[in-house]
Amino acid sequence: MKRLRKKLNDTFNSINMKLAIVFMLMLLATIEVIGAYFTRQLEQTSIENFQSSIQIQTVVSNQLANQLASDSKNANDRLNQIVNDYNNDAISEIIVVDNKDTIRAVSNLNYKSKIGQRINNTDVKRVISTGHQINKVIDDHGNYMIQISPLTSGNGSNNNVGAIYVKASMQDVFNNLRQISLTFLIASLIAALLGAFLALVISRAITQPIEEMQKQALHIADGDYSSQVKIYSNDELGQLGRAFNTLSVRIERSQEESDSERRRLDSVLSHMSDGVLATDRHGNVSVVNQMALNFLNVKEEDVINKPIAEVLGLKDTSSQDLISSQKEIVVTIDPNTRDEMILHASFSLIKRVTGFVSGSVCVLHDVTEQQKNEDSQKQFVSNVSHELRTPLTSLQAYIEALNEGAWKDPNIAPKFLEVTQQETSRMIRMINDLLSLSRMDRGVSKMDLEFVNLNDFVNHILNRFDMIVKTDKNNDKKKKYTIKRELGNQALWVEIDTDKMMQVIDNIMNNAIKYSPDGGVITVRLTQNKNHVILSISDQGLGIPRKDLGKIFDRFYRVDKARSRAQGGTGLGLAIAKEIVEAHHGRIWADSSEGKGSTFYISLPYEPMTEEDDWDEV
Repeated sequence: MKRLRKKLNDTFNSINMKLAIVFMLMLLATIEVIGAYFTRQLEQTSIENFQSSIQIQTVVSNQLANQLASDSKNANDRLNQIVNDYNNDAISEIIVVDNKDTIRAVSNLNYKSKIGQRINNTDVKRVISTGHQINKVIDDHGNYMIQISPLTSGNGSNNNVGAIYVKASMQDVFNNLRQISLTFLIASLIAALLGAFLALVISRAITQPIEEMQKQALHIADGDYSSQVKIYSNDELGQLGRAFNTLSVRIERSQEESDSERRRLDSVLSHMSDGVLATDRHGNVSVVNQMALNFLNVKEEDVINKPIAEVLGLKDTSSQDLISSQKEIVVTIDPNTRDEMILHASFSLIKRVTGFVSGSVCVLHDVTEQQKNEDSQKQFVSNVSHELRTPLTSLQAYIEALNEGAWKDPNIAPKFLEVTQQETSRMIRMINDLLSLSRMDRGVSKMDLEFVNLNDFVNHILNRFDMIVKTDKNNDKKKKYTIKRELGNQALWVEIDTDKMMQVIDNIMNNAIKYSPDGGVITVRLTQNKNHVILSISDQGLGIPRKDLGKIFDRFYRVDKARSRAQGGTGLGLAIAKEIVEAHHGRIWADSSEGKGSTFYISLPYEPMTEEDDWDEV
């Protein structure tokens, strides 16, 4: 029922039905006005014609007047004979009255008894007295016309001798009028139906192109530009349809260009190495690319429509002030974690042609590495200065003492000279290490690669350490240690620079011996893991605290600074070892616990050699 009611409402509310109804009502109103006027004129004409048709002929009127004017005894008989002989089917009753209001003759035999009586009809009396004819229609059990005409004698027009009363039935006249009205009504209904049909056809012809344009507009609103408005004529509606089709094509082209630009912009934003955030004029984020989400470590729904100051974590600054000032700022993300990120944020306004500010764009550039490099450079300069200042200060002190006369003391002078030589050697080693790091940083340190059986290579290095006797510089006693080898018998061929890799192993072995207790065991293992070969060196020293494990490969970093300097370390050995291993596309790391010793791991790329490769090598 609701659907039917809705359908009817839609039908009657449509412009097609409205045009048809208006046209039909106008047609009906026109027909009714014309019909009313026509019926009125027809009725008046019919009454006038009927009135003329019942008019007593002049000859008869003169005869009646002459008889009324004569004094003969048989005048009444003559009057009745004239009245009875008068032939008119429409007339139902004729009464002749003299000027004394006496009835002299009647046509109806049933009323002969009234002859000689006075008439009481005021209209008859008025006609006799005034000489003016009276015509009127009465409803006396039917429609009748009463016509009362004066009778004048020949002696003068104003000499009224009586009047003639004529009563005629108008039933046929009114029947004809009703028949004509009914015919006109039927014709009007037929014309109305034809008019309604023509109105629907004409309104449909007008509204159909409009409906198609409406459907096309809805398709365009939904993004469908494939359909076209059908052109039915070359009139204004046809021209409007052509203009609409042209507009549809242009909108499609504009939409394609807009989509292309948007895809291009999305592609640029998604592939940018910088983060981008766009805001509206209120400072709320409206667009954000993936790199910005990665930088801020948030999801898109957590950023959109949020103030940019809140998104960037700036609590003491409002978004409006941040945008209007357009200052470049530095934002630190997760400052309390090791993986903090430092971002450089720059702002620019989005202005329309009129100068109205509709938003802003914030570009985030990751300067974490740059900042770390700057900090590292500052730290490096500070460490180099500090490391060189200590031996230089010692050299200055001992040289001043020797210059002041200590060289003459045979007991003191040799010790001062020995310390001076040791500090000088230490500075030379430090400078050499710094030069090595500098060459590797600049990429000018060339690698002399060759395939080496890593088992034989490591055994060769360990054999040297078995033959070397280290002296503890604190107590001048020989430190005893044992090297435990777990290398296996499989030949593991790797491509390395033997000199540089020997430097790495020497450094780790020296540290293991240096920090192991007297009589300690140093375990060296060599294992194969998928496409890598792993060399591990374990000692039984004091170990490295967990908080220092991630920093031991930094330049000039020492866990125990006083003990390291006392043992002649420069703090650059592990940093050089890391650079060399990474130059071999490998990895170096350490695992340690305080009081349980340390283990250093070196992982190098390894490809198993087939039998054909072995024969080629032979």
